[in-house]
Amino acid sequence: RCRDCGASTTQRRRDVSNRASMLLFHAWLLGKDSQREISGGTGRAFRAKVDWCWSVEVPQPAITGEIYRQIAVDGTYFQNWCLLIAYNGAHVVAWQWCDRESKASWSALLDRISAPDVVVTDGGTGLRAALDEHWRHTRIQRCYFHSFQTVIRHATRQPRLQASKEIVDLTRELMRVRDLDAAAAWMGHYASWETRWTVFLKERTWARAGVDRPRGVGIHQKWWYTHQELRRVQGLYRRLIADKSLFTWLTQSHHTPPEIARTTSPPEGGINAGIKDPLRRHRGMTTDHARRAVEWHLNTLTEFPKDPWELAKHHLANPAPEASPKPKATPLGPETYGTGLTAEEGLWTRKGWAGRSH
Repeated sequence: RCRDCGASTTQRRRDVSNRASMLLFHAWLLGKDSQREISGGTGRAFRAKVDWCWSVEVPQPAITGEIYRQIAVDGTYFQNWCLLIAYNGAHVVAWQWCDRESKASWSALLDRISAPDVVVTDGGTGLRAALDEHWRHTRIQRCYFHSFQTVIRHATRQPRLQASKEIVDLTRELMRVRDLDAAAAWMGHYASWETRWTVFLKERTWARAGVDRPRGVGIHQKWWYTHQELRRVQGLYRRLIADKSLFTWLTQSHHTPPEIARTTSPPEGGINAGIKDPLRRHRGMTTDHARRAVEWHLNTLTEFPKDPWELAKHHLANPAPEASPKPKATPLGPETYGTGLTAEEGLWTRKGWAGRSH
């Protein structure tokens, strides 16, 4: 208060107000309350108060160089984006945004992490090529659940052919394997299945009138394998056996029960499901806001989550430079006629009674 004129003012602490806004924004984004419920006012006032919080970037976990026993990698899609996640069984280690699963996107994720002993995958597109380039000495464990889904997609849950019934039963038996003895017995049963149905799987269908061509068969092909879907199941198991990625969770484990996972269920059922929760609760977010919400959620799943206010303080102390407006291009040649009105051309809107007879 001024002693001379009596005017008074209150000193404002912008840091206190910004901290309260950031914590309120973080609680709303990861919570279940609506904007009205968490702010106690209107949603419009809340959005205006926390608008600057959307621009606070969430950094990825620091690269420590630690070699993990196992890493589970998985990709999930939302809107027009794909999110790749690496999970060590307890915490999120890294993530990568991309438009789709490819070798380049997987390489960007794997390059941030030291090669682990075992990687658990669902066989995503481009992943094997990225593993061969970055983690070539890491053993691979193929997810049992995704293998089961692939078999069911080709053979169906209620197959009619005897060979299909047997391979579906073998796949269900695979899900019940718990030790190396059971794994060896399963390998013997699968070898017997291939031997028993070798001739059957080589049967061909010749192109002729009245015979429909299966999907993927070219119009110039004279023949194709009759049981293509069943051969795809055979090809799947042959690749898994040749890669030795079917029982890695048993051969690489040093304890009983095994400490190596055989499915990607932990990241899919826990992390991926949690990612969709804030997007479901706060429907209508733009793509940029949805990505930022997912990053804040992943931050809480890391081993050392970043404090929201510390990130906000760094953002406020180092604001991003404003983009300078682009200079207008100077037209080449003489100026062309425009569509605006000019006084010289007598095109201004006329008012009054000039020129009227009544």
